[in-house]
Amino acid sequence: MSNTIDNRPAFPARAVITGGMPYGNKNLHFGHIGGVFVPADFFARFLRDRIGEENVVFVSGTDCYGSPIMEGFRKKVADEGYEGTIIDYVRGNHEDQKRALDRYGISLDIYSGSGLEPAAPFHAALSDELIRRLHERGKLLKLSTRQFYDTEAQQFLNGRQVIGRCPVRGCKSEKAYADECDLGHQFDPEELISPVSQLTGTTPELRPVDNWYFDLPAYRDTLDTLMDEWDADPQVRDVVTKTVRESLVEPVIYIQNKFRPDFDAVADRLPVHELREAEGNQQSFSVAFADWQARDEAREILETSGVRFRTGKTLLPFRITGNIDWGVAAPDLEGTHDLTVWCWPESLWAPISFVQTVLATSPEGRYSSTDWHDWWCADDAKVFQFIGQDNIYFYCVAQPALWEALDWGLFQDTPIANYHILFMNKKASSSGVIKPPMAEELLDFYTPEQLRCHWLSLGLDQKAVSFAPKAFDTSVSHKDKKTGMDVLVKDDPRVVDPALKESAFLTNIFNRLARSCLYGAANVCGGHLPSVDADPDVIEACTQATLDFEQAAHAFDAHGALAIVDAFCRAANKRWGDESKAAKGDDAAYEHALANAFAALRTTTLLMHPAAPMGCELICQYLGFAAREFFSWEHAFETPSQLAVALGEQPGEHELVALPPRFDFFEKHPSQGRK
Repeated sequence: MSNTIDNRPAFPARAVITGGMPYGNKNLHFGHIGGVFVPADFFARFLRDRIGEENVVFVSGTDCYGSPIMEGFRKKVADEGYEGTIIDYVRGNHEDQKRALDRYGISLDIYSGSGLEPAAPFHAALSDELIRRLHERGKLLKLSTRQFYDTEAQQFLNGRQVIGRCPVRGCKSEKAYADECDLGHQFDPEELISPVSQLTGTTPELRPVDNWYFDLPAYRDTLDTLMDEWDADPQVRDVVTKTVRESLVEPVIYIQNKFRPDFDAVADRLPVHELREAEGNQQSFSVAFADWQARDEAREILETSGVRFRTGKTLLPFRITGNIDWGVAAPDLEGTHDLTVWCWPESLWAPISFVQTVLATSPEGRYSSTDWHDWWCADDAKVFQFIGQDNIYFYCVAQPALWEALDWGLFQDTPIANYHILFMNKKASSSGVIKPPMAEELLDFYTPEQLRCHWLSLGLDQKAVSFAPKAFDTSVSHKDKKTGMDVLVKDDPRVVDPALKESAFLTNIFNRLARSCLYGAANVCGGHLPSVDADPDVIEACTQATLDFEQAAHAFDAHGALAIVDAFCRAANKRWGDESKAAKGDDAAYEHALANAFAALRTTTLLMHPAAPMGCELICQYLGFAAREFFSWEHAFETPSQLAVALGEQPGEHELVALPPRFDFFEKHPSQGRK
């Protein structure tokens, strides 16, 4: 059934959009931009047009604290002789990140940092208040846990200074740190397999330390209920609830069948448990426990008895504080002193402190409310969190439970989790074997809008998709017949660049329609809008495309939204070609054809604005309208002539800006040539 005026999706009165926080130890690679920030920016720009820019706050920032930053700083000092402080190191990376985001047109209201001005004092105050609130409400556990200690370096090790194999059953990651692996699995430090100190290469000891943990397992029923709600919410993707439910299971230990005699010898010493025999060709049997405490008690017994095992996913207490120096100061509670906040929990509430910062530092009247509660707690507001697939545990398990525990009236966010964006069909990581190109490197070969549209068209909401820019493809295309030398794909003129697939729409179809309208109006309408309006069937097609696009954008289906505009604009271009050719020599008929083309151009420009903002705003400028009125969805179903009337002008009197000869609204990158 076609979308109609009567079944349009509902939007909030105010909205916060967040993009994941990059660590402050590096610049941004293409995955940061293409996988998270461009989709978030597409929706933020769409919402500003749809509900008003004063009702949208788009925030993100550098994750300044934690072990990855400490380790990056340590290596830079040791390997490069860096002489700055750790805050200098973070600030430099933050500035590099912000420059990359700016070059791609990511329209953040603030890109600050959890430890940088102006957000740092807001973030520190919120962290202190929030932890005290959890403690007062009895939601924190003081646990003595073991932390890795390097006896050769004579110091405790932060999370990234220890590396080993992930202990979670079924995970094959060889890059696991003290309490999480690079695939996002959580575990206790003592479970890490074959730990090695990154400082000395020795095997570290585990020594007891006191820290505060959030009682996450107490919220299993809350999370179960939320998953049922999210299953029924068309805006929440299946990957979210599927991933969360993997952790909403009882604590289980898996033991290989060959250790069955050793297990049987100590089984009567274990807490109450349920033994589940291996079935079929399974190599392991399992032991289920009532809670994580019973499982941990059993684990200690099995370890001391030499029984090897692996654990399954389950809810564990969520660490709130740590023992490293570089972090947000945690409040002193019940005899604990000099603790810092673990970087993951404070990154969950950092978007709130960023919104507080924006509202407190912006000019009066910029936003519809300066009270952060109106953005995070009000019934008519929503928060949309754009995250990567590997961060679902934190934002969709830990954060919802924290919000419930605080009892501040915080509503549950809407998570938008994208699958991984691959590089040449492989998962790339700046800390892995396959290095992804940095975001700014790509701009030596492509324009920002070419890449924005390409990434949005990949359909990362459905599956992991490969990004394969020809300019970086060093695989062999063929052997040169004359020289016998290998010809690489990047050097083969016969190979089409996959990253330029969507560019053809911008530089050819869309560009041609805009030029045809403005050059045609200069010749026939004296540089003004046509004095006649578009045909009813053209207006109907514009309306239907707008409604369909709105529905796709509401569902965060950027791929589908752009496909709607592409098909609409191609049909409009063909109609213009046919009508302008038939009207040759007849100015009245030509002006009529122009009216139809202008209506299509206005709709295409409005709908493409979130994806290709620079070129669309340039078209708006040459059409002689103020961007605020032109892109506002209050006028979404008006043709240019109708918009002019709504703004108090007659179409034939609305002056267009003269277009220079051979002008391009969407240029190719210089490396691609003009043809």
